[in-house]
Amino acid sequence: MPKFKLPAILTPSKKKDEANSRWGRSASMSQDDFMRKDECLVVDEQDQLTGTENKYNCHRFTPQQPRGKLHRAFSVFLFDLKGRLLLQQRAASKITFPKVWTNTCCSHPLSGFQPSEIDTPEDVATGTVQGIKRAAIRKLEHELGIPSTQVPIEKFKFLTRLHYWAADTITHGPTSEWGEHEIDYVLFLQVPSTSLSIKPNPDEVDATQFVTLPELQRLMHPSSGLLWSPWFKIIAERFLPQWWADLSTTLTTNVHFDPITIHRFDPPVEHMGGGGSAGPFLGSPPPPLAAAALAAATSNGNGYRDNSKKQGAYGKVKSHSESVFSQLLRIDEVFCALRVKFAHPFPEVDMGQKSNEDVRFCNYILGKVSRSFAAVIRQLPKGLCLETVVFYLVLRALDTVEDDMEAFVADPSVKIQHLRSFYQVALEDPSWTMKGVGKGDEARLLEEFNRVVRVFKSLAPEMQEVIGDITRRMGNGMADFVDKDLGQGTVGVKEYDLYCHYVAGLVGEGLTRMFASSGFESADLATTSEELSNSMGLFLQKTNIIRDYLEDFVDGRAFWPQEVWKLYAPSYPGTSPSLGAFAAPENRKKGLACLDHLVTNALTHVPHCLDYMSRLKTTEIFRFCAIPQVMAIATLEKVYHNPDVFTGVVKIRKGLACKLILEASTMGELFACFENFAGKIAEKARAQQQEDGGREGGMAGETVKLCEEIKKLCSGQGGSEERRRRGCAGKQGTYLAVVLTIVIVPLLAWFVRGGAEGGFLGRLSDGPAGLLGTDYVRMAILVVASLVVTFGLSYMVVNIWAPQEGKWKEMGRTVGRSSGGKKLK
Repeated sequence: MPKFKLPAILTPSKKKDEANSRWGRSASMSQDDFMRKDECLVVDEQDQLTGTENKYNCHRFTPQQPRGKLHRAFSVFLFDLKGRLLLQQRAASKITFPKVWTNTCCSHPLSGFQPSEIDTPEDVATGTVQGIKRAAIRKLEHELGIPSTQVPIEKFKFLTRLHYWAADTITHGPTSEWGEHEIDYVLFLQVPSTSLSIKPNPDEVDATQFVTLPELQRLMHPSSGLLWSPWFKIIAERFLPQWWADLSTTLTTNVHFDPITIHRFDPPVEHMGGGGSAGPFLGSPPPPLAAAALAAATSNGNGYRDNSKKQGAYGKVKSHSESVFSQLLRIDEVFCALRVKFAHPFPEVDMGQKSNEDVRFCNYILGKVSRSFAAVIRQLPKGLCLETVVFYLVLRALDTVEDDMEAFVADPSVKIQHLRSFYQVALEDPSWTMKGVGKGDEARLLEEFNRVVRVFKSLAPEMQEVIGDITRRMGNGMADFVDKDLGQGTVGVKEYDLYCHYVAGLVGEGLTRMFASSGFESADLATTSEELSNSMGLFLQKTNIIRDYLEDFVDGRAFWPQEVWKLYAPSYPGTSPSLGAFAAPENRKKGLACLDHLVTNALTHVPHCLDYMSRLKTTEIFRFCAIPQVMAIATLEKVYHNPDVFTGVVKIRKGLACKLILEASTMGELFACFENFAGKIAEKARAQQQEDGGREGGMAGETVKLCEEIKKLCSGQGGSEERRRRGCAGKQGTYLAVVLTIVIVPLLAWFVRGGAEGGFLGRLSDGPAGLLGTDYVRMAILVVASLVVTFGLSYMVVNIWAPQEGKWKEMGRTVGRSSGGKKLK
């Protein structure tokens, strides 16, 4: 994408003015002179004055002071009468953050000026802060040439304070000795642009520009190629849209005035490090657009961020997946993957896509937005398949609206309105579509949602009722959480469970009602299994939330409950605990303890999940429900005590996922899977107990106890027998494949040797010098053929040959769904 070109309204600086001399300074003073002579106000984390220090020492990032010295600063936001904000581009000669775009004016109150630029706590509490305002007036004239008469002190409105830090690694490299660490006072004012004299000082400012909010948001998009100051990005993403929405209210009332709170923010990762190798400190994540810029800046050619990909937990931070070599070592998984890819193991139902373009679109877009499970949805019986496709697409569209953290940044109330009215507007109006929301295929789903609505309108009334009811309740639940500050997660476990209920538990309830309405499952399933279906959804959603820790935190909407993570988070003097602290390597042990706690919490839903599954009678419905469950238990085993969770998104092997898809068709297989992974989690938990000195109890002890209960439950229902069958068949298959390969390789060599005398083997016995070019081709063919035979025989024996096949089939019939949906005891 080409770089964004700045509009012609920019006004580049052309000559020095006399601002320095106006303020009692020599016009010949350089940036280094200011750094050495200006005395900043050094403060503690509560903004209490502790002394003064020159700018040079305040802004140096060294091992002795990794984030420099904390000092006071201000950020001026000057608007004209049209409501446009004046931006400036810092001069290339600036020592810290040169050439970046930022708000109107950013600088520091200084010591030694008369009238004084030092404010007391009482000044802050009342909002007068005359010292900060005097400093702002001084710097507006020094940097932009705006006379003090055009910005009277009474026009300034003090809103709040921000504590942030950032190393200038973009300019000076990852070990930069320069950066900012400030408690920043935010000042708003509005003056007529016609009476504003702007004469930028070229030593301070390269260019200026008035912008509207939509123009600013376009300019700040990573595709523009523009650099932005880290403090401005924080304000622009976290506060500015709300303050800017009604300037009159912001400037003339105290609606947005907050003199008590000091908002604290760590910078985006690209501004961490510096000469002191500083890491997360204050805990709050970077804002969404800064996170997107971070992903683009750190892709290293591998593209962590791709806007064509799905939103949510995909594409924003790197994924941790096992190597191709690790996958190839698991022969059974390789063949399962090939079978899922090419053999289409589940017969697909004709939904009418051949004769109806709208149904064809629904079938197509399903494969784009549902990834692994499209085939499982398509194998549902007729009378339920198309209905589930529509249900999935409707909720996926609703989820896309909720997940988009950029489209509604100017006015979050618009998102709330869309979520609450989605069931009324989107599902009732056959022409309804939405543009500019979502990424990739999800965006297309919304752009052509009218096609989904037309298919929805063709469904049976009882199916429409279920889909509409669940959409209404889910939309209202999502809207309830939009207004919540989720930067540090949900407040308690109850709120955590409630969110999971809204976005996943309701899905389980809706599907259960659809199963019953279709006649494929008993009518009382919908009335007797509400708690169980809710647990099915909570189990899946909690797994995703646990896995997506970093993705959600970077997005500014985290869900790990504070009631849990604050038990483990480190605390620093003068600051509150932060969920983001777990991402720091020095806090990894505490983070892993918290992670294990949440995995254990998710595992408490397993008995209900297995109980629900035992009530299903239809093979296709059972498989449809079982596959996400086995994926979830495998993912929990993968993330348990896994430090990769704090540096990216952890995923199970694709081959393992395919194997789980193919081995989730009976209760025996389901029990075997849960018993297997619960056992592995228990082993890891026991290892943690040993590291803790063999201490009984604690969270690791709770994990072991819960996993043993799950294993016992599965073993009592035939899981152990199924696992033994698989293990026996697997060992026999591997042994036979090795033996047969040893026999087959010489036979293949014999057939291609070209005769007993002078053939391939004869030339090979004479050494490499005697081989022909065709002989090397033959050897390559031998290697490939040997691998194919080995893989093929191993797969066939593992999946087909079992000496006690009849006994195992009888066992499967005893514990399977053919038992008539018998409940777990």
